[in-house]
Amino acid sequence: MSRDNDSAESAPGPVETGTPPESGADTVPTEAPPTAADAGGAGESEGSGGGASRVAAGILSSRLLGFVRQALYAHFFGVSAHADVVETAFRSPNLLQNLLGEGTVSASFIPIYSRMLEEGREEDAGRFAGAILGLLIAVAALAVALGVFFAAPIVAVLAPGFLADATDPAATVDRYQLTVTCVRIVFPMAGVLVLSAWALGVLNSHRRFFLPYFAPVLWNVAILTALVGAAVAILGSPFSGATVEAAGNPARDSLLLAICWGALVGGFLQFAVQLPLVARELKGFRLSLSTKVEGVMEAIRATGPVLAGRGVHQVSSYLDLVLASWLAAGAPSSLRYAQLLALLPVSLFGMSVAAAELPELSRLGLQDEKRFARRVERSARQMLFLVLPTAVGYLAFGLLLVGVVYRRGAFGGSDQWLVYLVLAAYTLGLAATTQSRLLQNSFYADGDTKTPAKVAVLRMVVGALVAVPTMMLLDRYSVANVVEGLGTVSGGELGGSTLYLGAVGLAVGSAVAAWIELGALRAALRGRIEGLHLPLAAAGRMIALAAASALPAAGLWWLLAGRPLLLVAPAVVGLYAALYLGAAYFLKFDELDAWAGKFIRRFR
Repeated sequence: MSRDNDSAESAPGPVETGTPPESGADTVPTEAPPTAADAGGAGESEGSGGGASRVAAGILSSRLLGFVRQALYAHFFGVSAHADVVETAFRSPNLLQNLLGEGTVSASFIPIYSRMLEEGREEDAGRFAGAILGLLIAVAALAVALGVFFAAPIVAVLAPGFLADATDPAATVDRYQLTVTCVRIVFPMAGVLVLSAWALGVLNSHRRFFLPYFAPVLWNVAILTALVGAAVAILGSPFSGATVEAAGNPARDSLLLAICWGALVGGFLQFAVQLPLVARELKGFRLSLSTKVEGVMEAIRATGPVLAGRGVHQVSSYLDLVLASWLAAGAPSSLRYAQLLALLPVSLFGMSVAAAELPELSRLGLQDEKRFARRVERSARQMLFLVLPTAVGYLAFGLLLVGVVYRRGAFGGSDQWLVYLVLAAYTLGLAATTQSRLLQNSFYADGDTKTPAKVAVLRMVVGALVAVPTMMLLDRYSVANVVEGLGTVSGGELGGSTLYLGAVGLAVGSAVAAWIELGALRAALRGRIEGLHLPLAAAGRMIALAAASALPAAGLWWLLAGRPLLLVAPAVVGLYAALYLGAAYFLKFDELDAWAGKFIRRFR
C-alpha cells in the first residue's frame, strides 16, 4: 500500500539514494546551452545528461553497500523477530525524515532556489537557503526531542502486534521493548538526515549531482563497521553458519544496538561530507529563522500541500507496518528484504532522471508547453528503457537473485521463497512508480504541490482496499503449502521456519495503488499540457525485447541447475543483460544512447 518501492519512503535509515537512493548515463538532450560545471570540473549542461548519470552513479555506489548491509542482516537474523525489530525501529523515526526530507525539499525549496539562480540572484538565493536551513534545524530539533521522549507510545501505535510478545509464551523475543530502545538511538539520525536533504537540494540546484547521492555510502559504511566489529567481539567467528545459529537472543540484541549506533554516526557523516561543497556554492549565506527573507513564505506555502501528501504516504507506509505486525512473525522483515531489491531500479533508473530533471523543468516552466512535454516524454522513455527489463528480470530470475543476495546463515529456503514472492508483487508496480515520480516533479516544477497530495490520498485508499483482504487471505497459506517440491530450483530444500504469505498481499496492494496513482497524475497533467503522452508504444517494444532476451537466460539457468548460486546468478543475469542491451544497440534504441551515449560514440 505504501510507496515503499519509491525512492525511500520507508527505507530504514537515510533515503537510500546514494543508492537510499543514487553508470555513466546521459539524460535527454535539450536545446539549452551549457550553463554550469559539475563537481569534477567538466561542463554539465542541462542537456548533457551528466545530471542523471551522476545521480545514478551516486545511487549505485550506496545501493551496492546497501545490499551488503542487508545481506549481513539476513546472515545474522534471517526472516525473524529480530529482523522485524530492525525494520520497525528504523521506520519509526522516518516520519520526520520523509515529511521534511528530500521530497519536501524537491517540491518547495529547489524550484524557488533554482529560479533565483537562473535569474542571476545568487546573493538572494544564499539568504533564502540560510533561512530555510535555520527553520529546518529548529523544527527537526523539536521533533527529535519529542520522538526520543515518546518512543514507547510511538512503537505501540506503529507496531501494536509487538505488545503481545510480553505475554505470548511462544514468543522468544520481546519485540516491543527492544524496538523502543532502538528507536531512542536512531531518532536523532532522522533529524540530521533532514539537514542532509537540504544540502542535497542546494547541490542539485547547482547541478552538482554526484556527491549528495553518494553521501549515503558513509551511512552504510558506519553501519557495516559497527555491525561487523560487534559481531567479531560477541561471536568470535561471525561468518560461521554454526556460530550464527548457536547465537542466543542476548547476542542478537547486542548486534541490533550496534546497528543503531552505527546508523546514528553515519547520519552525521552523510551530512558533513556535503558541507564543504555546499559552502563553495552558496553566496550571501546567512543562517536565520526569519520568514521575511524573499522566497521563504512562498516555500512555506508550497510546503503545506507537500506535507499533506507526504503525510498521506507516511500514514500509508505506517499502515503497512501496523498490518504486518499482526501477521505471522517475519512479515515486516520479508517486506524490507524485498523492498531493497524493488527500490534499486526505482532509484537508479527512475529517481536519477527525475531528480536531474526537476531543476531544469523548474527553470523551463510551462511557458513553452511543447518543449516541456517533449522533455517529460523523453525522460519517461529513458526511465522505462531500464526499468522494464529489470521488472521482467525480477519476475523471471527473482528467486535466483534473492538467493544469491541473502541465502546464507539464518536465511533459509523458505525465507528465499517468501521474499521472492513479495518482490514479484512489488515488481508489478515498478514502471508505474518511476513514471509517477517524474510526473510529480512536473507538477512541482510548475509550482503545484496540491495535485500530487490529492492523488496520494487516492493511492492510499485504493491500496488499503486491495491490500487488507488480500493479505488476510494469503496469510492462511504457508510458503511450504505453495511451493514445496520446487525448492530445489533455487539451490536447496525449503527448510527453516514456517512462514506465511500475508506480506505478499501488502505488496499486491502497493502495486495496484501505484498504477492508480500514475493514471490520476497523467490525467491531471494532460489537462494542463496539451499533447502530453506517456510512451506506451515504446514500452511495448521494450517489454517484448526483454521477454525475448529472458528466454535464453532461463535456458542457461536450467542447464546450470544444482550449481552454486554465486556461479549461476552472474552467468544468467549477465547473459540476460547482454542480450537486451546488445539487441537494443543493433535496433538503434535512442534510449540506450541517452544512458550510454558517450561510451557508444567512443566505441564507434
